[in-house]
Amino acid sequence: MAGLPSVAGDPAFPAAARRPPRPYDGPMRIAAVQHDIVWVDRQANFARLAPMVAAAAAGGAELVLLSETFSTGFAVDAPDLAEPEGGPSSQFLADEARTHGVWVGGSCPEVPAGSDPADPRPANSFVLAGPDGTVHRYHKTHPFTFSDEHRSFRAGDALRTVEIPAAGGAVRVSLFVCYDLRFADCFWDLALDTDLYLVPANWPESRRTHWQSLLVARAIENQAYVVGCNRVGTTPAGLTYVGDSRIVDPLGEVLAGGSQGETILFADVEPRRVAEVRDRFRFLPDRRRIARA
Repeated sequence: MAGLPSVAGDPAFPAAARRPPRPYDGPMRIAAVQHDIVWVDRQANFARLAPMVAAAAAGGAELVLLSETFSTGFAVDAPDLAEPEGGPSSQFLADEARTHGVWVGGSCPEVPAGSDPADPRPANSFVLAGPDGTVHRYHKTHPFTFSDEHRSFRAGDALRTVEIPAAGGAVRVSLFVCYDLRFADCFWDLALDTDLYLVPANWPESRRTHWQSLLVARAIENQAYVVGCNRVGTTPAGLTYVGDSRIVDPLGEVLAGGSQGETILFADVEPRRVAEVRDRFRFLPDRRRIARA
């Protein structure tokens, strides 16, 4: 299809991001869609992303992850940024999930249902929509104060782990957004109930080493898969994003990665592998909460 990015598995695509052969023991195939964003233009972004979600589903993905603020960009000062919970962005995810029979997720600026009308700020809401109409939400708990996100977005107050049905059982998935990645304690708190962490992001090129390092660190220290899906492109203010999306296994090995351009990364996530690593290297039970003297 004209205009689509290269898809992992194409002979011309870098080997590190090629889709591995599908094993026969029923793991869940994940796709991270690394994409550009048209600034505060939802309809343009929906049109851009729909064929990419379709390509991910055609590649065998059962869960497709888009970036943080996939429908608007990180436009914290835009006056028309917020939308109601269940608005056009989450509806797009639900429609794509139903159309392709897969889970589809990403974050968008939603005003939570039942919010105090005196506070019009949206949450940075990670919406994960399922093919059966199920919708899970996590509100980013750490607004990025360095860029004044806290002035335009309200902070969430709860972490979230959900179970996604897969062949032979379920994958336990914990949801985070971008800047949350810097707060290891939140990942630690969910580790024993997590096979897979999802982290959609708008993480700039200037701090790309931090992004790459923290994704691997969270996988190693929690002995779980981590998928970081970052945007590419340049904002109207000149901030540049180069992607560096990653799918990392429980030992910190990068199963798929890509940078610079739009692409789709594939890898298989196996809860059995998480259990094997944790049984072989029993590090998690050694964690202690130690009071300061």
